Amino acid sequence: MPGLYFDELMVGQMFDHPLRRTVTEMDNVLFSSLTHNPALLHLDEEYCRTETEFGQRLVNSAFTLGLMVGISVGDTTLGTAVANLGWDEVRFPHPVFHGDTIRVETEVLELRESRSRPHAGIVTFQHRAYNQQGKLVAICKRSGLQLKRPQAVRA
Repeated sequence: MPGLYFDELMVGQMFDHPLRRTVTEMDNVLFSSLTHNPALLHLDEEYCRTETEFGQRLVNSAFTLGLMVGISVGDTTLGTAVANLGWDEVRFPHPVFHGDTIRVETEVLELRESRSRPHAGIVTFQHRAYNQQGKLVAICKRSGLQLKRPQAVRA
């Protein structure tokens, strides 16, 4: 499924992404290991069971952020993004655990013509991720440089 061009997006547009993903222990351990994050909260089940309020390991929040944005790509930016410009106001209001199934929704917050690239515009998205109980587990604003439709560039 291709992404949308800058001129196909509207402020207030909502996407309820059909892709969902159940997070596994392997996802968490592999991601934490690959990114050199040795936090006991992600890797030590016994520590989490006896020493934390959660009683189990937490999924690495950087994985959650990447998953949230990744789920959105097919509907929004696949093949039409020039570059990701940044993430702002990243929050994790509820932890993600092994076995949680994540769904994501995206809202277009802002559209702005690029001053330096006439073939593109800047889009600000807000992504929200929820677990299977409907609890908000992650939220962020993401800005990206998005291509305009090819015919819009020629006009």
